[in-house]
Amino acid sequence: MSIFQKLKQKIRNKDFKTLLENFISLSALQLIGMVLPLITLPYVLRVIGFEKYGIVVFATSLIAYFQSLTDFSFRVTAVRDVAIFKNSPKKLDLIYSKVMTIKGIFLLLSLLLISIIVFAYPPFFDQKLVYFFSSLMLIGYTIFPEWFFQGIEKMRYITYLNLGIKIFFALCIFIFIRSEEDYWKYPLLQASGLIGAGVVGQYMLTYKYKLKFKLLSVRIIWGTIKNNFPLFINQFVPTLYNNTSVFLLGLMGSKTMVGIYQAILTVVNLAVTAIEILSRVFFPFLNRRSDAFSKYKRLMLTIVILMSMVLLLFHSLIFTYLHISFDNAFVVLLTLVFGLLGYALSNIFGLNYFIIHRQDKLVMNNTLRASILGFLLAFPLIHSFGILGAALNLSLSRWMMGGGLLVKYIKFNDKKNKLL
Repeated sequence: MSIFQKLKQKIRNKDFKTLLENFISLSALQLIGMVLPLITLPYVLRVIGFEKYGIVVFATSLIAYFQSLTDFSFRVTAVRDVAIFKNSPKKLDLIYSKVMTIKGIFLLLSLLLISIIVFAYPPFFDQKLVYFFSSLMLIGYTIFPEWFFQGIEKMRYITYLNLGIKIFFALCIFIFIRSEEDYWKYPLLQASGLIGAGVVGQYMLTYKYKLKFKLLSVRIIWGTIKNNFPLFINQFVPTLYNNTSVFLLGLMGSKTMVGIYQAILTVVNLAVTAIEILSRVFFPFLNRRSDAFSKYKRLMLTIVILMSMVLLLFHSLIFTYLHISFDNAFVVLLTLVFGLLGYALSNIFGLNYFIIHRQDKLVMNNTLRASILGFLLAFPLIHSFGILGAALNLSLSRWMMGGGLLVKYIKFNDKKNKLL
């Protein structure tokens, strides 16, 4: 059989078609998502400066803790449940009702806690507008039904809605942010786009897919919270090192350093986003076809190595474009790029292997250990090395997470082979 015939045969395969459609949908979204910040970020840094941008980033790092709480692992558990029961309307109604009820409870709790923190701590209170508008983003995250579209493998809807958010946000930045004093508008514009997309998403679930929200008993709600708790820990605890790096840098250093760090991290996170695209595209598929894991693993490792090389080779162009003249900028970039492979390993072996094999607690325990170590290392590293310490803490934590799962994967397969 010729290579063209093999390719033709693959294209006709239903699974391949679904994967290709989902990959193109998410890639189109993320491509726009990658391009737009690269267009808007230099403008934002020039108009409001690194210090004011650092204030916005610092506020966002606080809100990110609560974003994980309101999500409560539904990006994994709800996707998994919808993928399995997508042909059962009654089951989908139950899943939808559980997700929205629990998300709503944790949203109210989060808004209450954020208000207490901001009013109790004077430096936060001085920037209360920024924190208030940033907290509104949680409403958008809560109501946006990404989990449903991913579960039914109709990711083009995620693309359309997110594309609308990103274009709206980018245009508004150029229209409404015209001077340094406009920095508080940045989180407001971001929150407005997220809430708008969430409302449209909920409309689609109700009218296109006929999902019905039902009041649930306390027993069902509590049972779902308990069942999801291991994966919630797995999803939430990484914020202890992800956000704490930015958070502590903002508390112990200047907001200018936070702005520079976030600008460099934004570029590195383009590669993180690409890893997440592939991970999310393959997750529903690998739930059905776990035998395809080896090919997926090789593909991910090849791509992350190539992306790392590109970032390092074009570093001077990146820094010139973003107006970064910080002396140690390349060392910070190199340190953050070092963490990319660790991040890829955690996606490969965590989400798309152990979670699929229902080893939720194994992943939770690994995440807990790596995240607590990362959290404990954050203070001494940032206190001693500043911005470089923040980058080092993030990369070491990603390697502890990914490396730990790689070791467990090797042991897990050795045990399976001995049993065979």
